[in-house]
Amino acid sequence: MTTLMFILGIVVFAVGLLISIAWHELGHLSTAKLFGIRVPQYMVGFGPTIWSRNKGETEYGIKAIPLGGYIRMIGMFPPDDQGRVTARSTSPWRGMIEDARSAAFEELQPGDETRMFYTRKPWKRVIVMFAGPFMNLVLAIGLFLTVLMGFGVERQTTTVSSVSPCSIAQSAHRDTCKKSDPVSPAQQAGLKARDKIVSFDGVPTKDWNTLSDLIRKSAGKNVAIVVDRKGQETTLHAKITTNLVAKKDSHGNYVKGYVPAGFLGFSPATGVDRLDFGDSVTWMTDRVGDAVDNLVAVPGKVPALWDAAFGDGPREPDSPVGIVGAARITGEIATLDIPASQQLANFVFLLAGFNLSLFLFNMLPLLPLDGGHIAGALWESLRRNVARVLRRPDPGPFDVAKLMPVAYMVAGIFVCFTVLVLIADVVNPVKIS
Repeated sequence: MTTLMFILGIVVFAVGLLISIAWHELGHLSTAKLFGIRVPQYMVGFGPTIWSRNKGETEYGIKAIPLGGYIRMIGMFPPDDQGRVTARSTSPWRGMIEDARSAAFEELQPGDETRMFYTRKPWKRVIVMFAGPFMNLVLAIGLFLTVLMGFGVERQTTTVSSVSPCSIAQSAHRDTCKKSDPVSPAQQAGLKARDKIVSFDGVPTKDWNTLSDLIRKSAGKNVAIVVDRKGQETTLHAKITTNLVAKKDSHGNYVKGYVPAGFLGFSPATGVDRLDFGDSVTWMTDRVGDAVDNLVAVPGKVPALWDAAFGDGPREPDSPVGIVGAARITGEIATLDIPASQQLANFVFLLAGFNLSLFLFNMLPLLPLDGGHIAGALWESLRRNVARVLRRPDPGPFDVAKLMPVAYMVAGIFVCFTVLVLIADVVNPVKIS
């Protein structure tokens, strides 16, 4: 049964992945057609075509390998010296193949002279190229709101789950007390399981992060702790000691490492809370900031990723994960002994994070990504406006094709990184357990 649920989880992720890809390409397709650009193909996947149908001037289809998608637009690059314009794909990888196979290009049809991508004003080209990543952003926001406001999120609360009888440094990675371990402040104060901490040192504690920060800042202090015990408020007194505890970032998330801080000695209970719209927006803003930080930090994680894939290094929980790794995580979610609603919520969270990552990644101002084409259109607009102000001749369209050598180099780096992540996902995967 566990194996079946694991496989089912992977299948569900694959379906979600295909929908995300199709949704991305739909953004490119709809805006391209809106601006009168001819689009010969709209495809989800790569490789051999499984199914396709022609509707109007566009062929719609599904291909065998669900690792991407593309639309083909006429005249994405300006003409070459011979005046030829080929069809060009929005998919970075397929686009490189088309460039390499210079003999395989689609001739213009009568009337296409006014329907080419490069002939559109820069702002229209920006919209067409931005529409794909924007669709992923819209989907991510919708999925996040569905979970945060509908299912709710699992959070640590101010209710006590268990009290530690002694003080053990978290870096020790043990739960059993030794004779040499001092009694924990929580045990000495008389804190009990199911107590709800109402205030700490006179400060109301509405959430776990507030309480945790207060405890960490109170090392060496004698504090009053008001708890709700079976409907009755009771005041306890504790002397907060110093201990090695898990490090937290500016958002309150636990990160690698330990720091000396105030220590009380209890484990908080967890609960599921539904957020209102305002709190959901705040939560999503924090996650976007985290995603940007993680994207910037990717180059610095490559050595550890290499060691995890080819050496004996551990796979860090915040290590980059590819499609294979994400599919495995989805399979693990399906096997967890938690309510089906929380399994679904976790899956939707994962899919939302995947779409957010697609948005940020595609917005990098590097060819062959969408952000690279956006940067080219913005540069063209800037130089044309400058020429107009200085009353100089119109420099014409910016030939993005001249940057293809850079695009090949960037794409090569992406391919190498993707292969490294794939190997690490297979031999040393990230596990949610």
